[in-house]
Amino acid sequence: MRVTFPRLADHQRAYAVIERDDGVVYQLFGGTAGPGLSHDIRHLIVERELRISDGIWGAIAAGVVYESMRHLSGRRPPHAADRSAELKRTQRNRVMRAELLANLVEAVAVLDDQSPDRIMRLTREKLSVVPIVEPGMDPGEVIAVPPPQALLTAARALQVEAARWARLRVGEALVYEWRCPLRSLRKASGAAG
Repeated sequence: MRVTFPRLADHQRAYAVIERDDGVVYQLFGGTAGPGLSHDIRHLIVERELRISDGIWGAIAAGVVYESMRHLSGRRPPHAADRSAELKRTQRNRVMRAELLANLVEAVAVLDDQSPDRIMRLTREKLSVVPIVEPGMDPGEVIAVPPPQALLTAARALQVEAARWARLRVGEALVYEWRCPLRSLRKASGAAG
């Protein structure tokens, strides 16, 4: 899946163009354009760096269509709305976990003290609401909390992308290829693969 984030003039409604592997193209609306990385770019970088396959970007690649998305082109697969609704329902807690991990990595990126101990304390603070085991879930399926070094590596990747974004002129774009494995989302939705 290819995701393009155009650099727009400040204060415009930001968006990304998502070209899914099935040929369907969507526009994903975000917050307000500005000099800082959009929330959606930060999510993509964190999910890519931590290899989160069942977060927001993995869900979109697997067929989820959020209300903030508008269909631009391509033929949607049969029963696409039903598949999207089912994935949203079954993956809600995992997408929430990805959101919390993205927020954690953003916080790590701005720490003055990025020692493993400080990152662990911050992790305990930020992830205190994450369930250890979800009801009905096999404990082997619970996503482990990434170690401090992985969080620090993801935070540094965010810093690199923020610098790339800051150098863009209006009309230029950052383009990413989303290639994280979709195994858990496909399994959850009952699709082959």
